[in-house]
Amino acid sequence: MVTMTAAKSKTYDMVYIAVFAVLMAICSWISIPTAVPFTLQTFGVFLAIGVLGGRKGSLAVLVYILLGAIGVPVFAGFTGGIGILLRNTGGYIIGFLFSALAMWAMEMLFGKKPWVLALSMAVGLTVCYAFGTAWFMVVYAKDAGAIGLATALGWCVFPFVIPDLVKIALAMVLSKRLAAIMKVQ
Repeated sequence: MVTMTAAKSKTYDMVYIAVFAVLMAICSWISIPTAVPFTLQTFGVFLAIGVLGGRKGSLAVLVYILLGAIGVPVFAGFTGGIGILLRNTGGYIIGFLFSALAMWAMEMLFGKKPWVLALSMAVGLTVCYAFGTAWFMVVYAKDAGAIGLATALGWCVFPFVIPDLVKIALAMVLSKRLAAIMKVQ
């Protein structure tokens, strides 16, 4: 028998997961114009895990990706659809889920200490870069011809490392504060 408290807790969990999926969509729509423009999608992923924890944060990332896959315009540039995921940069979006799962695994192994969260965000970012870059190279090779790893990293990773590290730092600062306010963890 489900108690009223357990039912209320599950309802709150579903709401928090939905709110962070929407937050990721909003973050993807914010484009910072620089020489290589970037969005705040990874910040949304880091914040979801930092506030909600590994399990609920990973579910929020999954909901975000599934919404985009079915055509809801939650991806950068107000786009959506399976076609976006199948393009050469779609691997980075799918990589968000692998990032979240890696962060969750580290949380399960080492707990929820701040240093674990910081390290897991760095590992998660590396996982996203690795999966996304491999995907990029495969799809790009089919569309335009093979490219080397150094070229792919130069196009898809190196310009984003410093902004992504700033996003990690910002997510670290905000995660603890939001989790305390929301009483999530």
